[in-house]
Amino acid sequence: MSWDPIQLPAGEPLEGSPALWALPKLRSPELQNYRDIIVALPPSYDETNRAYPLLVMHDGQNLFDPDTSFAGSWGMIGVLRDLARDGVEVVVAGIANTGPFRRYEYSPFRDPTHGGGDGDRYLAFVVDQVLPRVESAFRVVRGPEGRSVAGSSMGGLVSLYALWTRPDIFGAAAALSPSVWFAGEAIVDFVREEPLPPGRLWLDAGTEEGERMLEPVRRLRDVLAERGLTPGPRFEYVEEEAAAHHEEHWGKRMRRALRFLVATRSRDA
Repeated sequence: MSWDPIQLPAGEPLEGSPALWALPKLRSPELQNYRDIIVALPPSYDETNRAYPLLVMHDGQNLFDPDTSFAGSWGMIGVLRDLARDGVEVVVAGIANTGPFRRYEYSPFRDPTHGGGDGDRYLAFVVDQVLPRVESAFRVVRGPEGRSVAGSSMGGLVSLYALWTRPDIFGAAAALSPSVWFAGEAIVDFVREEPLPPGRLWLDAGTEEGERMLEPVRRLRDVLAERGLTPGPRFEYVEEEAAAHHEEHWGKRMRRALRFLVATRSRDA
């Protein structure tokens, strides 16, 4: 089987839309499974020799195509197209989840009811398998100054954990509506006890997500403040009024979150 990227059909995209490529069925020796990686290239990619910041996102099948999404798409094609018009261009690598194993892979903490506990192995897959493939195939800025990671819900939880445990890899993270409640809010204790990472963090939630989701996120925010991470260049906290726990709302907030994440503009390769 060839592991070369495959360009996905463009259909009739609007002018300035990103090009989508697939790294199909990438194997994870860490987790003993396979998954697709969808890579979105900025509109100017073929017109330049620049290297672009890289954003790694979880739940990749929910980002671009409503037909492959569990409950609706983030609409990332529109997000990237609109931001590119303002000069904000990134390469996005969307890593598909594996369905029933999602909770196991997206949490480093074991929950006696909901599972979890494979987060470190999942991140090893991201770092040791996904990043080398993406970085060998496409022009991206290498090193934490050019890499960020983002996700929602359980994907937000593992993005938080990645920023703390792999500062050598990721210089910024966006945790949209993260599942802070998981495993008895173990991430709150982890953040309270571990050194603050040097990178930047975007944290958000919607006010209509329910107390089970919202209150733990607020507690995490408060612990971060106690540790000295307050709103500013390194940290942004957002509560969106009337927003539910849904891809549509995450896609809307991603327009602002992605601007925050991108610390390194594209540069000559």
